[in-house]
Amino acid sequence: MEQGTNDYDSPWKEIIEGYLDQFFAFYFPEAFSQIDWSRQPEFLDKELRQITREAEVGRRYVDTLAKVWTTEGEEAWVLIHIEVQQQPDTDFAERMYIYNNRIFDLYRRRVASFAVLADNDPRWRPATFSYGMMGTEVLLRFATTKLVDFRGSVDTITERRNVFATVTAAHLRTVQWRRNTTMIYQWKLELIKGLYRTGYNRQQILDLFRFIDWLMRLPEALTTRFWMEFTTFEKEN
Repeated sequence: MEQGTNDYDSPWKEIIEGYLDQFFAFYFPEAFSQIDWSRQPEFLDKELRQITREAEVGRRYVDTLAKVWTTEGEEAWVLIHIEVQQQPDTDFAERMYIYNNRIFDLYRRRVASFAVLADNDPRWRPATFSYGMMGTEVLLRFATTKLVDFRGSVDTITERRNVFATVTAAHLRTVQWRRNTTMIYQWKLELIKGLYRTGYNRQQILDLFRFIDWLMRLPEALTTRFWMEFTTFEKEN
């Protein structure tokens, strides 16, 4: 049930790009209020590939680069990064700076950087990168959200009709019970049943189901039992 960083790329990217407005509403409400959501965001995959190819920083962690418009009608680029390491990374802030700077260097676009920290250390909270020399100073301050900060409300956040409330709960339960497949089974079933109770539409249920099913993996015997119980529940609902 433990996935490496590269394993997280596709599912997280898929759910973010499908529900970018809910991503900002849940994790970065201040930024959410500054974006004009009546205009469809544009995802800049070509530009993202260019900066990851040009920036010499070793392993790639950037997930999503999108173009949005502010409520004042200004075009804005937003860089979203998911950091899923299980321990702090001393190079993280520098990497955020390199990507931010590389986008500006290549495209002359101002970019807002956001990071989701999914590690388990509540003390590790990188938010700036800076250096100075001979009277020159450089500073990048970026926005972060820490998933462990939601642990105190994990029992109730799924009552909010936001797909990232469920995503966060699934992540926290997986981390909490990663060595106890019986508890993972119980919480996986509970989370998926909750999708129906919360009132998500069909597409949202399918997308969240796929994310939860990928994250909360079960051994074969429990998988068979899960599908039997879920199928019964689905018929009843």
